[in-house]
Amino acid sequence: MKIKKFFPFYKHNFNLAIPILLSQLGQVTVSLADTFMVGRLGTVELASVAFANSVYIVIFITGLGFSLGQTPHVGKSFGKKQWWKIGNYFQNALLINITLSILLFGLVYFIRPLFYHFNQPEIVVDMAMPYFNWLLGSSIPILIFFTCRQFAEGVGNTKVAMWITIAGNFINILLNYFLIFGACGFPKMGVEGAGLATFIARVIMALAFFIVIFVHPALKKFTQYFSWKKFHRPAIIQLIKTGLPISGQLVVEVLAFSLSAIMIGWINEVNLAAHQIVLQLASATFTVGLSIGSANTILISHQFGSGHYKATQIIANTSLHIVTYFNALTAILFIVLRYQIPSWFSSDPDVINVAAQLFIIAGIFQLFDGWQMVGLSTLRALTDVTFAMFIAIFSYVIISLPVGYVLGFVFNMSSVGVWIGMCIGLIVAAIAYRLRFLYFMKRYRERP
Repeated sequence: MKIKKFFPFYKHNFNLAIPILLSQLGQVTVSLADTFMVGRLGTVELASVAFANSVYIVIFITGLGFSLGQTPHVGKSFGKKQWWKIGNYFQNALLINITLSILLFGLVYFIRPLFYHFNQPEIVVDMAMPYFNWLLGSSIPILIFFTCRQFAEGVGNTKVAMWITIAGNFINILLNYFLIFGACGFPKMGVEGAGLATFIARVIMALAFFIVIFVHPALKKFTQYFSWKKFHRPAIIQLIKTGLPISGQLVVEVLAFSLSAIMIGWINEVNLAAHQIVLQLASATFTVGLSIGSANTILISHQFGSGHYKATQIIANTSLHIVTYFNALTAILFIVLRYQIPSWFSSDPDVINVAAQLFIIAGIFQLFDGWQMVGLSTLRALTDVTFAMFIAIFSYVIISLPVGYVLGFVFNMSSVGVWIGMCIGLIVAAIAYRLRFLYFMKRYRERP
């Protein structure tokens, strides 16, 4: 197929992906701002934020996975112009995610003492606990925000989430400055201040999005179908059947990275701090692939819902092209600037040297990270999510963690070995997702 035939699809993807990218970068900026500003306090403080985020991300991703299960159903209904069904999915998704956030909060709150048994330095856990408590409290508003965001993105509106996220991040960074360092008469709370700032910003974001959905002309036409009668079992079961495997896949992937961070914490605070710096930058570049993937999910769900299977394949290939171009560039930057980048976050020469080694591995897996995200988003759009979950289990649990442990501790490669294990897991996942999509699409042909 000539490259010119892809141009209209590039444009459609970018129109959706750029607002999503700014929104996703906003989510990463919360953690990145905490890392950057807390890093000014010292290595132990930076390690405590790394530990807290490594644990909290599992909770965060569990809720995000369930909210992502709403998008393909909303997208397919949008492609069929079934407005009432879109409102039905949204209100039932709200019920599921609010209930889930409360359950997660209660469960994790009572198991926090187990953090002291993760073989981390006690001073790191002590300092991380207040910060983690505020992150845990923000789970309820952030899941409400995600539910609203996935509904809006499912109908092709990606700009509302972008503007609310930008505003929320401005609030978070400003409050970070006030509460971490005690500026402008605020109490100097250190690491805990970063957690409180995140909590306040997420509450504001959730309230703002919820209000906008009921007043925005392009969105309220779907929420007008809300009614108590629309809270019913079939829609809830359908959303759970999609959301649970997506959540499971995300949890497996993120848990592998979190357990990798815990393994690195067994080494020392320097390696954990270096890991946190590199992971934050890798997460920032990952948001581009995630944004292209989210746009990919929206476009494919619309086309697939309308029965345009050939367009579905073209969109998937277009998204793959885009992430390849971008991630090749970030791979080069990571490797070339491997000493300069960590110096922005820490003045400790040991942290900088370890981070520089990890940036080489992060550069290598950039391409595969983008490819696995596009492949995964394609399967989500087709609601082929259960198989994707099993691919994730195989790639990250069966391959990534054992290989990382063996290389890191048996072959004494330290944090570099753990990161090589993560890289190999991403490569396997990227290949498997692509093969699964090609197999899936063989069963469909373009309708007359």
